[in-house]
Amino acid sequence: MRHLFFLTVLLSALMDPLIVVAEVPRAGAPGPGLYGLDDIVTLALERNPAVAAAGGGVNQRRGERVAAGAYLNPSIYGTAGSGAITDPRTGVVILERRVTIEQPLELPAKRRARMNAAEAQLAGAQAELQDTRLKVQSDAKVAFYQLLLAQRDLELSTQNLSITREIFQMIKARVDAGQARPFEAVKANVELQKAEKELSRAENMMAVARVRLDTLTAGALGKVFSVSGDFRSWREELNLDQLMAPALESHPRVLLPEKRREQAEHTIVQERESRIPYIAVSGTYNREAGNEDFLMGLRIPLPLWYRRQGEIEAALGARERAEAERRSAQNELVNAITQHGQEVRTAGQQIQVFEKGLLKQAEEALRIARLSFAQGAASILEVIDAQRVYRQVLLEYAQARADLSIALARLERWTGEPQ
Repeated sequence: MRHLFFLTVLLSALMDPLIVVAEVPRAGAPGPGLYGLDDIVTLALERNPAVAAAGGGVNQRRGERVAAGAYLNPSIYGTAGSGAITDPRTGVVILERRVTIEQPLELPAKRRARMNAAEAQLAGAQAELQDTRLKVQSDAKVAFYQLLLAQRDLELSTQNLSITREIFQMIKARVDAGQARPFEAVKANVELQKAEKELSRAENMMAVARVRLDTLTAGALGKVFSVSGDFRSWREELNLDQLMAPALESHPRVLLPEKRREQAEHTIVQERESRIPYIAVSGTYNREAGNEDFLMGLRIPLPLWYRRQGEIEAALGARERAEAERRSAQNELVNAITQHGQEVRTAGQQIQVFEKGLLKQAEEALRIARLSFAQGAASILEVIDAQRVYRQVLLEYAQARADLSIALARLERWTGEPQ
């Protein structure tokens, strides 16, 4: 009876912390090596190389816009040398010289089309930067919630191993004293090995999740860190049509090919106007022996043999491709919003199942098993089974909450709006 009493006390002392895990701990202020969700997102947007690359693309397009608005530079050239009047009686020798200044002038329509194309290209780069930021932000949130789930899993596995090890030691002592069957020790040993295996699995998942999150921040978090926070909660009903309508018009994934189409439109005009690339006006001063001239000139290229048919056809093809990419991006948005919206609904329904009864039922089953064991109506093996089931329910509940948080983060990626 003494062993029975100590087992009962032990189970009460060790299982109570496990039951508390059903209430997910709230986040406190992050400490050293402890990061909240906002910290992770900020670091990812600041340090992720994809964001930096997209930002560099915007700066590149800004420079190209400046270049597109530049005027053509003038040219100046001249010649000089000694010259003499051919009549030998005069013997006059002078310095002959010729100076010409030429200024090329673009046709206004060509210049305007080139500047509009550069402006559309810059807007496309800004849309690409915005889309990249949405993706990195979503990926950072997903990785954060995956690491948070891995931490929950590790906590449960550690507590479960501690409980199972203490129970095994107690049962082994009872078997050695002849107060229990050897089969109970074998069964408890199997459960102990399972608990050790689950702990090893949880540690591996923790390591992988930590590396994944650290990679998104370009190593800003370091090798040893933890995250602090809570999973998202959701009680609203999603209206997918309301989410899709603005996304199909203004999402960066749609704006990017739209701006490429605008760029192609302006490029078509630019190439057509480039059949006469520019005209040039010039002024010349000519001083020769016995002669002095002031001349004006006009140069106009004649598009007789080649009229930029290749460049115009390429711009037309770019416009068709951009139009197709825009339709494809809209289809991608519809599929993604539908998929992740349904994932939110499914995860929300699963959470309700847990919160409306499954958690309490599993906890009650464990309580009854403990009480029955204390009264001698149940074996310790039945308590171990109830404990394993309850731990599995807690883990599945945490998984459902993580699934909801991850689905909402991915939905934000495709709607472009916080959910």
